[in-house]
Amino acid sequence: MPPLSTQHLRQLSTQVGFDLVGFARAEPIPGDFLLEWLAAGCDADMDWLGTRTAERLDVSLLLPGARTVIAFATNYYREDPRTEDSPIARYARGRDYHSTLRDSLKSFRRRLKEAYPEVHDYGSVDSGPMMEKVWAARAGLGYVGKNGCFITEPLGSWVLLAVLVLDAEVDAYAEGPTADRCGSCHLCIMSCPTGALLGQGRVDARACLSYQTIENRHAEVPESFRVEMDNLVFGCDICQDVCPLNRRPVTTSNKRFAPRAVAELGVMELAALTPEQYDQLIPGTALGRAKYDGLRRNAVYALGAAKRVEARPLIERLREDPSEAVRHAAEWALLHLNP
Repeated sequence: MPPLSTQHLRQLSTQVGFDLVGFARAEPIPGDFLLEWLAAGCDADMDWLGTRTAERLDVSLLLPGARTVIAFATNYYREDPRTEDSPIARYARGRDYHSTLRDSLKSFRRRLKEAYPEVHDYGSVDSGPMMEKVWAARAGLGYVGKNGCFITEPLGSWVLLAVLVLDAEVDAYAEGPTADRCGSCHLCIMSCPTGALLGQGRVDARACLSYQTIENRHAEVPESFRVEMDNLVFGCDICQDVCPLNRRPVTTSNKRFAPRAVAELGVMELAALTPEQYDQLIPGTALGRAKYDGLRRNAVYALGAAKRVEARPLIERLREDPSEAVRHAAEWALLHLNP
């Protein structure tokens, strides 16, 4: 069959709500970077990142006959004065991005099937064995910055990625990543409070506050990291906030990224969250990843890190909480409230 029209595919991409789209040849990815990162233990206990490595590096194992990888980027930046001081990372303040991007990808695939019924595809939104940032770079959407975030020229790093593998060729491919605009800047590396940024796009998850507040639900956050959690309850945007390439953010019109009520809560309110409030506020957001006790544990750590003396009655009450994680966090926080 003749190559698919990239102009037509771009039109379909815009119709379903993606902001950027690019095309890369489905050639294998050299494994050195991934395998060395895994061998160094930088994946912490996220064992799934070390599984199916062959498929991560060769998409033809996911879709036989793979010829093209389409990379999509969606802008999630929203400004709202009610949530500018939120202790929740910006991407998680609205609807769960997995659902938002999956809906867009599902709509794209439906249109693709209608136009090209003989084409087969394999899609992923931050869940399958796909290296989204590598493919987005190969597709010419941007490059991986020193902080490990994917940086685009029009939208900075405030983007979320999806990819789609096709067993058909297209009529034009990108030549690779855009020019690296980080230059000699090291603001992100210097600003990371826990030293998680290793440079050259490498992040040590063990030291990353996003990992500690989201994925680390089974162990206490190390002492040296807790003291850096002032106003950080779910995720961390520090390396993005200081990035000069994010100085002129573009506000998305996608209403699914509009902050939900939970993003208006402060650290004290999140620490005091009841099961009923959790069930009312959290479903449909990414915050469910941290679970009820994880969110409250993080909030208590944040109160201690900020030395919020006015939180003492709440923290003393949480010292008797049914959750061991919350109890231990409360004991620690109380020690830091003392003069």
